[in-house]
Amino acid sequence: MAYKTAWAVKSMQAAAFAAFSLSANASGFQLLEQNASGLGNAYAGAAAVGEDASTVFFNPAGMTRLQKAEISAGAALIRPSYRYTNADSQTGVLAGEGGDAGALAALPNVYGAYALRPDVYVGLGIGAPFGLKTEYDSPWAGAAQSLKFDVKTLNVNPSIGWRANEKWSFGAGVNYQKINIDYVRSVSVAAAPYAASSAQFKAEDTGTGWNVGALFTVSPAMRIGMSYRSAIKYSVTGDLLVTGPVAALNAAGSSAARANVKLPSSFILSVVQKLDDRWEMLGDLSRTQWSSIRQVDIERTSGLASGQIAQTLHTDFRDTWRVAFGGTYLINDAWRYRFGIAYDQSPVKGADQRLVSLPDNDRLWFTSGVQWQVRPGARLDLGAAYLHIRPAAIHNDQRAAAATANRGLVDGRYEGSVVILGLQYSHAF
Repeated sequence: MAYKTAWAVKSMQAAAFAAFSLSANASGFQLLEQNASGLGNAYAGAAAVGEDASTVFFNPAGMTRLQKAEISAGAALIRPSYRYTNADSQTGVLAGEGGDAGALAALPNVYGAYALRPDVYVGLGIGAPFGLKTEYDSPWAGAAQSLKFDVKTLNVNPSIGWRANEKWSFGAGVNYQKINIDYVRSVSVAAAPYAASSAQFKAEDTGTGWNVGALFTVSPAMRIGMSYRSAIKYSVTGDLLVTGPVAALNAAGSSAARANVKLPSSFILSVVQKLDDRWEMLGDLSRTQWSSIRQVDIERTSGLASGQIAQTLHTDFRDTWRVAFGGTYLINDAWRYRFGIAYDQSPVKGADQRLVSLPDNDRLWFTSGVQWQVRPGARLDLGAAYLHIRPAAIHNDQRAAAATANRGLVDGRYEGSVVILGLQYSHAF
């Protein structure tokens, strides 16, 4: 019986992780799609709105604006597109442009908030704040740098909010987060057996972090919100699996492996201004500390080559800014219309640092959405966004003296875009 219980718990955890960590590209690999109500406004004013239970993620202080008990659940369908055009790559026996590296993904979320007493709220949020998946079709010239790169996260965020007085509210939360990494590439660009063999690094870890927020009510028509989410450190452990003809020739072969990574902290400053009985305007300025990821070393931890670095991902990310502006128009008691625009910086510095696993660049968000008051206490939000990604040149040179380490020069250009559709149901009790 104990064995069956343990198996059932493990199966439930695996199912939850799969459900809430389907990944897709955002700027870098941060995922803002934690609700559909904010999507329509390009997430402008996210830390000041406090409109539904999803405020647990953006600013837990916003829970003090909610009713006695509220729940919010939804999902976003995200379709990124990254198409590569070759220019002057030097990739040995490897060739081809790899098709579209993006793929359709779903990102669900669920939030709840409850008032223990009139000025104290507790909340819980479950979602995926980071995620990335790029996967190329064969033949692909950059296969020795990446065939597939998949990062999934699951974040569980219990929180508390406190209304200090009529002007100020404060909130805080703890984040329990799991990460899963699956990275596959060809061994090298050299002649067979190397180009026909692959190396796969699969690893996972859990980490903890925290978030805090404050909400200042300037007047009945204006609010300012601030929130901060901490960085989370991981030491992912797993296996480095070498398969194909080279497996029998490579003395290092397969082994256990690990890598250290620190996912970035972020800060949001938001404002909401009600102009009249129908119009509300929203603004947002956020900062993400992507420079916490300078490089990622994949180190062998068993076998003949234990202690050696099998590969280094030279990310060299920079910190980024995001600016968003949006508006909401009250059509009537049942319907609201939303719109927004945002400029979102990429953490990638330039062509030399751009990875084929993250062909990212600065982007513009164009968003729209509607909210339907189904009945008192029940709301349905639908949001849509088109993200125009600036064309991205790549000149990633991973040539080396040793043939087995040679991953080639990928030189070309990416054309990218992202389409997002979000649906959310919120209920107040």
